Amino acid sequence: MKVLLHYSSVTSKEPHIAKVILETKAMINIVRANVSPVGGETVLDVSDDEYEEVVELFRSRGVDVVLLPDPILLDEERCFQCGACVSICPTEVFSFELNWRVRLQGEKCIQCGVCISACPVAALRLLEGWR
Repeated sequence: MKVLLHYSSVTSKEPHIAKVILETKAMINIVRANVSPVGGETVLDVSDDEYEEVVELFRSRGVDVVLLPDPILLDEERCFQCGACVSICPTEVFSFELNWRVRLQGEKCIQCGVCISACPVAALRLLEGWR
C-alpha cells in the first residue's frame, strides 16, 4: 500500500520515518520525497499487513497521512490512447496492451506528476491530497 506523508514546518524537523521503522520493524520503501525545513511530502510503499500500524504511528506524531490505494486515476472517456503517458512515465506505470489501449498499473505510481503535464487531454489526475 502506498501512503503519502505531508510534513509541516514543525514535523519536517524530526526523523519520523526512521523512528517508525525502528518501532515497528516494518519494511518501508521511500519511493519519492521532497522535504525541506518548511515542510514537504514523501510517498512510501508499506506492506499491506503493516500499513495500519505504520499509518497510526505517523499520525500520532503529527504527520498528515493520505492512503493511496489508487495513486493515479485515468478518465477512460477523455483518453484517446495517444501514449504520451507511456513514453514519459519514469516508473512504467503505463504501457500499451496488444490492442494498443493504454494500460495503467497504479501500484507503480510514485505521484511525480510528470504524466499529468504530458497528457494533452487532461485524462489523468493524481489522488486528492497530492500537492
